[in-house]
Amino acid sequence: MTQAWKGIAASPGIAIARAFHLASERFIPTQQTIQDSASEVERFRQAVAVSREEVEAIRASAEERLGADKAEIFEGHLMILEDPDLIEAIEEKIADEAVNAEFALHEVSQSFIELLQSMSDELLRGRAIDIEDVSGRMMSHLRGVPHMDLANLSEECIIVARDLTPSDTAQLNLEVVRGFITEVGSRTSHSAIMARSLEIPAIVGAGSAVNEIPEFSTIIMDANQGVILVNPSSEELESYQDKKQKDDVRRTELKGLRDQPTLSKDGKQVELAANIGSLEDIARAIDNGAEGIGLFRTEFLYMGRSSLPTEEEQFTSYKYALEKMNPKPVVIRTLDIGGDKELPYMELPKESNPFLGQRALRLCLDRQELFRTQLRALLRASRYGNLKIMFPMIAVLEELLEAKKLLEEEKQKLIAEGVQLAEHIEVGMMVEIPAAAVAADLFAPEVDFFSIGTNDLIQYTMAADRMNETVSYLYQPWHPSLLRLIRLVIQAAEKEGKWVGMCGEMAGDHTAIPLLLGLGLHEFSMSSGAILQARELIGQLDRSEWSDYANQALTMRSTQEITQFVEHTRNGVTQHD
Repeated sequence: MTQAWKGIAASPGIAIARAFHLASERFIPTQQTIQDSASEVERFRQAVAVSREEVEAIRASAEERLGADKAEIFEGHLMILEDPDLIEAIEEKIADEAVNAEFALHEVSQSFIELLQSMSDELLRGRAIDIEDVSGRMMSHLRGVPHMDLANLSEECIIVARDLTPSDTAQLNLEVVRGFITEVGSRTSHSAIMARSLEIPAIVGAGSAVNEIPEFSTIIMDANQGVILVNPSSEELESYQDKKQKDDVRRTELKGLRDQPTLSKDGKQVELAANIGSLEDIARAIDNGAEGIGLFRTEFLYMGRSSLPTEEEQFTSYKYALEKMNPKPVVIRTLDIGGDKELPYMELPKESNPFLGQRALRLCLDRQELFRTQLRALLRASRYGNLKIMFPMIAVLEELLEAKKLLEEEKQKLIAEGVQLAEHIEVGMMVEIPAAAVAADLFAPEVDFFSIGTNDLIQYTMAADRMNETVSYLYQPWHPSLLRLIRLVIQAAEKEGKWVGMCGEMAGDHTAIPLLLGLGLHEFSMSSGAILQARELIGQLDRSEWSDYANQALTMRSTQEITQFVEHTRNGVTQHD
């Protein structure tokens, strides 16, 4: 008899294969008295050294397959393997208490894990997963037991696990792994993010019932809907094989839109661009028909390394991106470090609330040499394509003016040096702070464009940390307050003859797209995999009609009311047609 469960659809797709359980029970060693503590400490150090070699190899492989920004996770793992607070504490326990290395590793690492798991900060709780991953690897080497290598799986399967560590996900053999299901997790967990990068179906947060899935039993996972069927009937199997075939056909059909312009039903053209976090993402953007890069996150150049990138290193990366996309526009965001993104080698001071602290442009204006180096690299690369420079995290006009002043100073220096630059470079700013949205009319004369960063704009408007599960219900992309802020920005820009884009997750949301089209958004920038579906949807919408519908939505009182209105209106329009 078929068993059915629901989970969180983390990465879309349909997969049918046998279940492979990834053992998640942690080995709990017994305490043993050691006569030669020095030799035991050395045995532990060898386990650390071998683990470090493995993680470095995984990092290199992940960087090649997924890009430097995803591989940055393993830089954190290497830091754990070199963390004196952890490593020296284990060595001291072995030496001072004359206990075996396995016991000392378990006791010390578990105390670190439990401490981090008890904290309210989501980022710190996430570090517990990293320590668990790294300590498990060290334990395997101490025991002489091979660490599970998912790259060596040889038969088609769907992985079932309590959770997948970053190491697990990065090593998946995509020739045979058709998808994965986890007991815990969310759409923002490491495993979910990497699944979307790998374009592999994933369902997370399915609950402890997944442990009851028999090993090697046939599973259907519909990661479009978050549905899991175990031991399906022949009728269910046939039905989902048909659905999978149609899903595959639909993906192929959407590829037919790759080289088409993005036109609404009434012939109004908008631009669909891609958000990228590494140079490797450019190929995916092109393959999915991106009409430009709407957000180039430059942080990846600074991550996964032990020192700041040089001007020449940055210039080479920017030049590559501009040449690959030329003549399509590439909006490059200046360094946005802080909040949930750290650079350990910069030794930035710890802040009680980093999302409200010295991050992004605030940091760059404070550390001007860091900023000037990036600006010079951008300016030098400008002649190789259609560059647009964007400043993040601006709250007040003075910050924008100061950034523009520094940019102009570096431009004049380069001209004096005889360096050839593009004749015109558009300069814009992100709108991700409510103060900037409300005062958009003050900023509009000073920029060439706005790009609305809804991920932060939502959390700052709602005063709700988007990484905090307890207030996740307040992460409401199409709440009336958000739509009104967006309208203010678009109206201010249009008055000055400027264009407005959006680079937050909201830009690719199918409930939001009709409203944003109606409000007059010019550019929608999203993950590459969402572009073709968005292009298809926009082609079914009449922009002038949705202008009226968006104005109606602005008068509504809740997200639920607006959601129902959009769904009803879209269905009504479809039926009418």
